[in-house]
Amino acid sequence: MLRSALTPIFSTFPTKTLPAARRISSSAVAAAKPPQPVRRNAPPNYITLPHLPPTSAYVHLPFCRRRCHYCDFPILALGTTSSSEDPRIANYVDLICREITATIALNRNADQPPLETVFFGGGTPSLVPPRLVRSVLDALTVSFGVRPGAEISMEMDPGTFGERELKEVMVSGVNRVSLGVQAFQEEMLKGCGRAHGLKEVDEAIEIIVRSCNVENWSIDLIASLPGQTLEMWEESLRRAIDARPAHVSVYDLQVEKGTKFAKMYTPGEHPLPSEKQSAEFYSMASKALSGAGFSHYEISSYCKTGYQCKHNSTYWDNKSFYGFGLGATSFLNALRFPRPKKLKDYEGYIQSLESGTVTCFGEKNSDLNAGDMAMDVVMLALRTAKGLDLKSFGEAFGSSSVMSLLDVYKPHVETGHVLWLDEQRRNVTIGDAVSFIRLSDPDGFLLSNELISLAFCALG
Repeated sequence: MLRSALTPIFSTFPTKTLPAARRISSSAVAAAKPPQPVRRNAPPNYITLPHLPPTSAYVHLPFCRRRCHYCDFPILALGTTSSSEDPRIANYVDLICREITATIALNRNADQPPLETVFFGGGTPSLVPPRLVRSVLDALTVSFGVRPGAEISMEMDPGTFGERELKEVMVSGVNRVSLGVQAFQEEMLKGCGRAHGLKEVDEAIEIIVRSCNVENWSIDLIASLPGQTLEMWEESLRRAIDARPAHVSVYDLQVEKGTKFAKMYTPGEHPLPSEKQSAEFYSMASKALSGAGFSHYEISSYCKTGYQCKHNSTYWDNKSFYGFGLGATSFLNALRFPRPKKLKDYEGYIQSLESGTVTCFGEKNSDLNAGDMAMDVVMLALRTAKGLDLKSFGEAFGSSSVMSLLDVYKPHVETGHVLWLDEQRRNVTIGDAVSFIRLSDPDGFLLSNELISLAFCALG
């Protein structure tokens, strides 16, 4: 569950937690360059989208060989000697399938479109035998339907799969791989508790690219690791680019309470990098990946043309989605519903779901707080290069909310951290000509916590 540990991508999705990007002072930020134009999509309806039937499903497969030093999310550590036939895996997958079946049983009257994205996150989903992955996809297909050509992603760790396993999950429908490399230095991998080394990384890339010809695949990297230098980070970026993935995710390490790192280190103190060093890591990634032809479409995400992660875009666009499995959260009828994080409690939840004593669906007529909804929209939209569509935002939450945002961000437009864009996505400085608000890359993204906090205060 690397993404969840480092940014809010969401086996759990707190309602109003700020984006998990390191807080970096303004003095650490260099002048921003204007972003490349982004083609405008159909304008979102910020009120309607969270209420539409979901077309995305996140499935949490929590198995790991061991817990990484930065991870504070619900996992089931199998140990290094466990086999793929470990009964704990099959028993858990049975629970997932029961949850899927019980969920659709509670929602029989809904107009449920087929799923367009499925994301297997963890944990280390590639530890699950392909036949059991197939059983989950079969359950989703029977209950919800899966659209032909749907994006079906799976997180995979080096050393946990071979050519045969990858080909089998691809036959089952998986067509996008997210490879958890994290670093291209042996000492960095060992230092953060990863179960693989560089040999396994090279083998995994060989399997994905040459043996299985996977076109849509991503590499995950972590910046700001203990002892990481700019030279190491530059090497990791270069080797990631040389591997020619379609997508790269770059996460800034967060030292979470209760993790091994939290016992060993204090943020901002050696051997962890300073805020200035973290800003340099982020800026270096933006420059290197953009220079290699990747579009920086979200704070932590870069892609080649046509290879945005469609599933994660569901989150940024504030669309509804299903969540299944230990600690997973669904977003239905504009309400987020988390599953228990402990296996025994999760088993009890499934029993209650099957008996009808609990539901994962919010009531459609619930008295939702418009202010909270507006803050969610702003938080998510400002993580992206598309930014916030002010016309749609004003239609949903009122012109006074738009004016509040323009007022609070005007000083930051002048410093270059916030960009005002017109209908053609050209930079403007006159408030009444503004159609979009976005954060600049990389400087505005670096200050995302502070800048989004300003919006919260303005809308609160």
